Amino acid sequence: MIKTESIESLKQIIDIVDVVGNYVELKKYGSNFKACCPFHAEKTPSFVVSSTKGIFHCFGCHASGDAIKFVQDYEKIGYAEAIEKLADMFNFKLEYTTAQTKKTDILERFNDFFKKNLENNKTAREYILKRGVYESQIERFELGYAPSSSEQIAFLKSSFLSSVDAVETGIFGEEGGRIFARQVERITFPIKNQNGKIIGFGGRTITNHPAKYINSPQTRLFNKSKVFYGINLAKEQIFKTRELIVCEGYMDVIMLHQAGFTNAVAVLGTALTKEHLPFIKKAEAKAVLAFDTDGAGLNAAYKSAKLLTESSIEGGVAVFDKGFDPADMIKEGKTNELAHIFRKSKPFMEFLFESIVKKYDMSSQNDKERAANEAKEILAASNKIFLEENRRLASALLNVPISTFKIKKDGDKERLNISKYDPAEASAIKSMLQNHTLLDMAANRIGSEMFEAHRDLYELLAAGDFDSARLLEIEQNEQIKAMSGEDLHSFLVAKSLIFYDKILFKIKTSKDIETTEKSFFIQKVMAAKERLKKGELSEIDDSIVSLFG
Repeated sequence: MIKTESIESLKQIIDIVDVVGNYVELKKYGSNFKACCPFHAEKTPSFVVSSTKGIFHCFGCHASGDAIKFVQDYEKIGYAEAIEKLADMFNFKLEYTTAQTKKTDILERFNDFFKKNLENNKTAREYILKRGVYESQIERFELGYAPSSSEQIAFLKSSFLSSVDAVETGIFGEEGGRIFARQVERITFPIKNQNGKIIGFGGRTITNHPAKYINSPQTRLFNKSKVFYGINLAKEQIFKTRELIVCEGYMDVIMLHQAGFTNAVAVLGTALTKEHLPFIKKAEAKAVLAFDTDGAGLNAAYKSAKLLTESSIEGGVAVFDKGFDPADMIKEGKTNELAHIFRKSKPFMEFLFESIVKKYDMSSQNDKERAANEAKEILAASNKIFLEENRRLASALLNVPISTFKIKKDGDKERLNISKYDPAEASAIKSMLQNHTLLDMAANRIGSEMFEAHRDLYELLAAGDFDSARLLEIEQNEQIKAMSGEDLHSFLVAKSLIFYDKILFKIKTSKDIETTEKSFFIQKVMAAKERLKKGELSEIDDSIVSLFG
């Protein structure tokens, strides 16, 4: 068992924002952070993380707790496993009441075993060296060699390691009551988390096995959709330069680091996923995609560029000569040329539109229309600040009129102007948009139901979608004047009173509730109104709003 005092020491260094931010994309919201809840489906963020209080709470599904509870619920694991996962995340050494081998220790033991096997396997070492990898990089990335399954089972038994734990780590599989090694006669690449803890292995065959590369299966420690290979070695440089190079494979990363590009990492699937984004956003980094030039690589680059664009992450795609990849260029001594390619990477939008042109027969009217529609979808999901610039780019590359790409987002029929605003509501929204302290004052006290003319705009504001085209338009409209804090408070009180008057009428005229329930709800509304008349903005009563709002 883990010692209680060790758990308490761990709790002292845990930052819940860092923990949750490893799983979901958080946005600053006043003194707190917000996101769409990972525990239920929602479009408007109601999941709040408080760094000062060390807790999370969802106002939608009411999930709440500390960092340990979050990891338990998200990973669907027990308390002890959550503690160990957090300890690995923060590079904290736990103390146990009895002798106990952690699953991460099994991974470390097998990594040492694989490294020793590489030293004694001439064929495997020659393969690595012929690929241009230096001895220093073999040591730095801890490359190894996985022998036969029987040899690995023998090592497991001689080391008195648990076969159950070995299966749970993904090193071994189980079939018909018998275990077998997953990595057999392969060069091994230990996959580590940001803190340098091994969570899985990749393997490269040297026996012409049809599966050239394989990774550890999904485990409680390893999720290939959110892990970057090499992140433990690249993290410092990524945060320093605010740029990361994303490539396809293990060898690309190793060779790039060898050539001095120590901000390089690799995806462990076909492309980037949404689960990779929290790290990139936290690092405030630009991304350079350095994928292979084959069909799979170009497709991965397209999907990744599209995802990054939709997430307002800047960067570009490195364009290589056909048949080349970063590892090949470094092996041939073309490091300077490679650096130039990275510096001159093609912006995401340009790459995406050019890819669309190559995908369709632009001499065909129907194909040209399909191409334009695909480009339009990309524009609709992109950053609105650069919309006009990107519309012009799409028009030029697809050779279609710019009017083709007139974007109508979020149900907008046309751009809003001052004549279509409710002056008071627009002014209130602008004041909260410019001063997030005022927004914090209104949050959880003023529901969108209280905004009659611009409910949708308030919902965008409450969700923290500050770069929405519609909110940006309000902020830039000089005819709309922001309220002072005092005026906003008075406005919100007045709005709340009007709203509760409507609620009161609905309760009194309702035929769906019994008299005793009516009396109960009427008392609650009247109490809320009395507080409002005293100038007190109190939290919205969800039970009333859900029934009568």
